[in-house]
Amino acid sequence: MLEDLKSWSARMNYIPPRRSDGTIQTVRRAQPWPKDRPFRILSIDGGGICGILPAAFLAELERRFLDGRPVAQYFDMIAGTSTGGIMALGLGHGLPAAAIRDVYVERGGNIFPPASRLGRLYRLLRRGYRTIYESKPLEEELLRIFGEATLGESKTRLCIPSFEGRHGEPWIYKTPHHPDYKKDRVERMVRVAMSTAAAPTFFGAVVNNGYVMVDGGLWANNPVMNALTDALACFEIDRRQVQILSLGCGETTFRVEDRAVRGGLLQWRNVFDAAMRAQSLNALGQAYLLVGKDQVMRIDAPETPNRMAMDDLRRARDEMPAMARSLVEGAGREISRIFFNREAAPYIPCPM
Repeated sequence: MLEDLKSWSARMNYIPPRRSDGTIQTVRRAQPWPKDRPFRILSIDGGGICGILPAAFLAELERRFLDGRPVAQYFDMIAGTSTGGIMALGLGHGLPAAAIRDVYVERGGNIFPPASRLGRLYRLLRRGYRTIYESKPLEEELLRIFGEATLGESKTRLCIPSFEGRHGEPWIYKTPHHPDYKKDRVERMVRVAMSTAAAPTFFGAVVNNGYVMVDGGLWANNPVMNALTDALACFEIDRRQVQILSLGCGETTFRVEDRAVRGGLLQWRNVFDAAMRAQSLNALGQAYLLVGKDQVMRIDAPETPNRMAMDDLRRARDEMPAMARSLVEGAGREISRIFFNREAAPYIPCPM
């Protein structure tokens, strides 16, 4: 019994090394890439249940332009944060976007159960001292989708941002698409999905081998630059070979009101939304500068002052599918022309 207590205490007190301690100090050795083949990136923002929008958008593209074939077959790399990370993993697992959309629409109530008016008030009060939702239902849904599959089994290259809280550092889970990427291939997809989607105040942090993993939206809610930087660092590609489709989950109008100029916490209670918006616009601006704005297609719902909460399943289910169809009406043919004229080259993971 004493030995068991000592072992438990050692595990609880164990502090793993910083992931950044293992960063390679030299430029990565670029892997070959055909000069005549574009490198196509799909990037999906975070946004909770509002992920119905990009999932429904991709599903509509599959239906109209791909005869139902999985959209992932046309991209060389997929990046996703939080709900976008779950979608990226699902696409990498070989699922069509339509199946992912159906999970959100049909099973979303298991993850974000509806509440009465009194229940919503309780959640608001509870949010001050613990998470609103339990993580177990989300984990069970992810297990139903991914089982025991690992990141190394993905059928396409993936970049999934998270945040490590023990040392306070950004963290990106990556498939073994470069010889230097050895650590993440054995991570279970379920654990990666839980780590990128552990939104503070909504779901608890994920403890994984001594690390404390939190939602990647804290620093990369729009992961477009994570994917672009990785592609340019890993492969012999010219910047103008890169073509990017970036999908949002709906944008809320933000401006600093007069009362917030000298206001305090109550006037700046939406500061997290402002930070995510600024990060997204900055990441897009950097991508435009690097590869040219004509090489990046950004698809998102029109800005609205009527913010949709990331756990508002009823509203997301009512509004997002129709919005997705409208967006495909406007941009679908151009997306098909640019991204669907031939399938991506087969992805072969680097050997151990």
